[in-house]
Amino acid sequence: NHTQIKFILLGITKSPPAQTPLFVLFLLIYIITLVGNVGIIILVRVSPSLHTPMYFFLTHLAFIDICYSTVISPRMLADLLSEDKTFSFSECMMQFLTFVFFATIECHLLAMMAYDRHVAICQPLLYVTIISSRVCWQLVASSYLFAFLSAIICTWCVFGGSFCGPNCINHFFCDVVPVLKLLCSDARSSEMVIFAFITINVVGTNVVILLSYISILCTVLRMCSAQSRARAFHTCASHLMAVAIYFGSAFFMYLQPPSSHRSLDKVASIFYAVVTPILNPFIYSLRNKEVKDALVKCGRRLFKHW
Repeated sequence: NHTQIKFILLGITKSPPAQTPLFVLFLLIYIITLVGNVGIIILVRVSPSLHTPMYFFLTHLAFIDICYSTVISPRMLADLLSEDKTFSFSECMMQFLTFVFFATIECHLLAMMAYDRHVAICQPLLYVTIISSRVCWQLVASSYLFAFLSAIICTWCVFGGSFCGPNCINHFFCDVVPVLKLLCSDARSSEMVIFAFITINVVGTNVVILLSYISILCTVLRMCSAQSRARAFHTCASHLMAVAIYFGSAFFMYLQPPSSHRSLDKVASIFYAVVTPILNPFIYSLRNKEVKDALVKCGRRLFKHW
């Protein structure tokens, strides 16, 4: 019976005049997201000066942002121009599964990058020992494994119940909150399990980020050089801005009672599903002197080749 269920995504807006401008806007955002993140991956690969743990994590973050955005944006763009907004049960379930998988990895990668900066600034003499190549691979592999287990369990909790209609999802993708509202069976146990996993992934990684940056702040304030303090503050402020946008919208969406969800949920979802993947390349890379220098060197090599 589940395989025959059809969901209907109501999308971002029901206003026909607004759909075409939104399509153009989100298509542009999606293209820039792909170009920016692919560019970061290529630049790190071809630049020996960027073969460090920080940029190792950054390439994985860029890859996850590409996948994360691709799970949501193409279907959202198609629905903005299409009258047929039906979604099969298997399509909805797979979109939810992959979305949870990539979103969980992103949370862990942001925490790893914050911890990397903590070690680099607070314990620079031990940096090579603590953040070794082996440790980097172990951290990334563990995040992928934990994200896969989280995605499987959360998907089973959401789609393992019974749906007896109406099957209209008041959202632009198959997210946990609007899908749970359609369950006819008792969803309290599922909500508790999902809430536990969200707390572990979102709150747990957020605590790591917060403690890392508090430690960085204390270390920076003890620095004698005003230039060093300014450079460290500049980097940390950029990183914290990306973290605040991603986790702030996630907190708003997932860590509130089900009865409190309103129309602003779509706005919050746009921030963490569409806006964050386009911001990360600019915040973590193009505002960084090392990346700018690598870009200049690559540009010179290409110019000489031509």
